[in-house]
Amino acid sequence: MMLQKNEMAEHSKEDHSDTTDHEALDHKPACPDEEVDVFGGEGGANFRTMGRFDTVFALLTNQFGLGALALPYVFKTLGLIPGLITLIGGAAITYFSGVEIFWYYLAHPKVTNIAEMMKIIGGRPAEIFTGIGLLLQLIMTASSAVVTISIAFNAITENAVCTVGFIAIACILCFLLCIPRTAKFLAQSGLPCILSILAAALATMIGLGINSPPGAMEGWKPEIELFGTPTLREVFNSVLKILFALAGNYAFVTYMAEMKNPEKDFIYSLRWLMGASVVFYGFIAITVYCLAAEFTASPCLSSAPLLAAKVAYGLVLPAILTDGLACGHIGTKYVFVTIMRQINAVKEVTSNTPKSWGVWIGSNTAFWIIVFILSNAIPVFDSILAVSSATTYAWFTYGISAFLWLHLYKGRYFEDWRSIMLFTANIAFLVFSLFLNGGGLWSSITELLDIFATSSNIRGCFSCGDNSFI
Repeated sequence: MMLQKNEMAEHSKEDHSDTTDHEALDHKPACPDEEVDVFGGEGGANFRTMGRFDTVFALLTNQFGLGALALPYVFKTLGLIPGLITLIGGAAITYFSGVEIFWYYLAHPKVTNIAEMMKIIGGRPAEIFTGIGLLLQLIMTASSAVVTISIAFNAITENAVCTVGFIAIACILCFLLCIPRTAKFLAQSGLPCILSILAAALATMIGLGINSPPGAMEGWKPEIELFGTPTLREVFNSVLKILFALAGNYAFVTYMAEMKNPEKDFIYSLRWLMGASVVFYGFIAITVYCLAAEFTASPCLSSAPLLAAKVAYGLVLPAILTDGLACGHIGTKYVFVTIMRQINAVKEVTSNTPKSWGVWIGSNTAFWIIVFILSNAIPVFDSILAVSSATTYAWFTYGISAFLWLHLYKGRYFEDWRSIMLFTANIAFLVFSLFLNGGGLWSSITELLDIFATSSNIRGCFSCGDNSFI
């Protein structure tokens, strides 16, 4: 099979030549960016320090967090069985999409991010377009993380400080966490992140096991729906939330670029990521929904009674902070490497020079200032996030991987039955991305318009009001 033969490809240290399942390809650098191993320590420290388990934890840190908190509500909307099927199916195709990114990386092992891969395919315009989309996705996700942190602070303290202040505190904390320049630091945050969100979920479950959820009448018993009756708009929004919970593919290249042996270890780490995601997400979604039933909220921590919800929000803070760390690190690193290339200082990327640290700190500062402004300026953040998710996540998770495969195997789509099947699957990825793109934008924009038309409690820009859900 293609995957097995790609995994066994030999990459010499001198020329990084590759083989595929067909005849060996002459993968010459498609652009000057591929001529330098940016993180290989040519001008400073070697950033390629992540082993197999470091990568597992980096991937888990990147993926676990905000997405998990919305899944019980998705199961409430779709029903228990459709929700579980959608979760497992989404994980399966997301895994395969990640494998295709890995195949392309084997052919171009000196790229440092997914935008550089698109530059190989479509030149500088494709890189700029992809880079803008990547930054938009990361900034919006990071903004959602700091808003969630402000919600947690408000829930715990009962709005003791202006919400703008809580958002500022969250941005400062995330900025400080993003100062280290290697992905190895991000990997070291993996275990605290997992324990944090697991503890928060358990606190929610225990609270629901002892008392009824907020709003439930005395003597209430949960009524579980195996099959829900969602509207078309609710279906699209639910699928987007599952996609958001699984969509860490945009970061895969960034992590492979700092692995000691990505050819050997990445697929192992990816399997762990998807397996753990299905088990962990399924456990949280099913358990919380079965305990809260029709009173399941999003974030799911708000489904618990008041005291348990406060405890849960306190426990989840490390996980949300590491979610912000992951977005900030990847976004800052993309801007950092791009600027260092533009000023002809790429060999200083891993060096401890004033220039390299100045560009890194400047990129990091700019990222979190933009996040702070957006977090305060957008009055209905969940719906705006849904719009950006519909715009970018489908393409970064499925569409781009299809373009990568079609470029890598151009002219060989119909050589054998495996090639034909993969060609068909990747065309389906592109159609699916367009479908999610169009349907997701329709559902999220119409939901946003409905909120503005019917709600009189929309927060203003830079509001000090309480944004907590409890």
